[in-house]
Amino acid sequence: MDRLAQAVILSWGWRRRFIALASGALSALAQAPFFAFPVLWLTFPVFVWLLDGSVATARRGGARRFWPAFSAGWWFGFGYFLAGLWWIGAAFLVDAEQFAWLLPLAVIALPAGLALFWGLAAAFAQLIWRDDWRRILALAAALGAAEWARGHVLTGFPWNAIGYALTAGEVLMQSAAVFGLHALNILAVVIFAAPAAFVPPGAQARRNIAIPALAVAGLAGLALFGFIRLGQAPRANVPDVQIKIVQPAIDQAEKWKPENKQAIFQSFLDLSGEGGLPENGTGLVLVWPESAFPFALTEEPGALAAIGTMLPDGAALVTGAARVEANVGGSVTDAGTDSGRRVFNSVYVINDRGEIDDAYDKVHLVPFGEYLPFQQTLESLGLQQLTKLRGGFSAGPRRRALSLPAAPAFSPLICYEIVFPGEVLPDDLRPGFLLNVTNDSWYGRTPGPYQHMHQARVRAVEEGLPLVRAANTGISIVSDPFGRISARAALGEKTSITAPLPSAIDPPFSSRHGYYVFLILLLVVFLVTLPHRSRAN
Repeated sequence: MDRLAQAVILSWGWRRRFIALASGALSALAQAPFFAFPVLWLTFPVFVWLLDGSVATARRGGARRFWPAFSAGWWFGFGYFLAGLWWIGAAFLVDAEQFAWLLPLAVIALPAGLALFWGLAAAFAQLIWRDDWRRILALAAALGAAEWARGHVLTGFPWNAIGYALTAGEVLMQSAAVFGLHALNILAVVIFAAPAAFVPPGAQARRNIAIPALAVAGLAGLALFGFIRLGQAPRANVPDVQIKIVQPAIDQAEKWKPENKQAIFQSFLDLSGEGGLPENGTGLVLVWPESAFPFALTEEPGALAAIGTMLPDGAALVTGAARVEANVGGSVTDAGTDSGRRVFNSVYVINDRGEIDDAYDKVHLVPFGEYLPFQQTLESLGLQQLTKLRGGFSAGPRRRALSLPAAPAFSPLICYEIVFPGEVLPDDLRPGFLLNVTNDSWYGRTPGPYQHMHQARVRAVEEGLPLVRAANTGISIVSDPFGRISARAALGEKTSITAPLPSAIDPPFSSRHGYYVFLILLLVVFLVTLPHRSRAN
């Protein structure tokens, strides 16, 4: 281990960049669907040793002395995000004739941009770097802050945060109920970088065995907590409420062809009636995925009438759909307009008479998927987002709960809105469950849908709420507030699933104090890295 550490510390040039890139790429195996988190006990010590070498060779004075550390962090992050997010490129092959030329740019540019956060984290860590075990805490503080920033800067993209390595499986997932994802990011770095304490970089530093031992004990403690929490967790359901999710498995390349409109709508109706619907539908909630209709629902009165005929008395349909409203007084070039109209990515609640009771408009839109930054300018250059809607989608004003006739209110979350910790609930009401509608058919049979589903389950555990997830091609699930799945439709399966609605529990610690836990842990870890005043003098 000493020889390996010295080889990494003394590496230079392309070898150093390759070590960082390869180590980062291997680290992505800790994420869904692999959950090979023990690999981080190999890769994160390498990250520490790379920074040991950066600190040892840093030039004195000026910003240049941070460049070696920034470079090591950037290459490690680039490998991590490239290996973990390559599947995003599949979306550019759905309409390959128009978007395939953007594939290399999308697959490389996004990881390169996200890696900037890790590069800056490494450069900051150099400021508080020490020649002993505290350098592990320096990296944890810097990377924990960087992961928080990654979830907020430029609309945020916290996908595959390193803290998810500590949520693999139902047992470890319970840690999210106490710490929340942001604090887990810090803990993950401390736990998995701990073996680097075996190999101190300084000649006078002592080999530390206690830190790796404490890291293993910490992981075991999280697992023990998970076992105890699950052992005491009730399996309770909301009385007389049934959820039926339709997963139509419609190919994205075929979905928006005008000639397929009626067949797709009929497929939803047929799957909804699969297995039969009760005459008395009170308490039945039928759920269709994001943008279920290949048309604007309000402009197809026949569709609403067919839904009303299909739904039994007392039942309700919750479905994703495009919502169109007149753009009064606006220009056709305004963002979110199409021929003088504003278009929203929405969730509707439809009653048994075929009437729309309520709607929610997506607040957190996907850049380059649902809109373009500088929309008007880029459209004038001939560019379009993947949905090819002129003007892009408009964003809704705020997050809010929707009501159901005979079931608890729910928090609607469209597509990747559910991956943002602490941002999935409305401010004025605690709902009875989270409802996530999505269309992962853009990404085929890749790790993407598995990663999305896992992050949705972690949000349910953080908030102590059941999760109902309807995905066009999967993975559709119903899970309880502890992340336990009671019904599941496999990726690519054309089917419907039915399950009782699990009961919510009281808000767990992370739901009530998650940001405070993160900030306190970040401050403590940072302060421990600082030298004593006498030593500094």
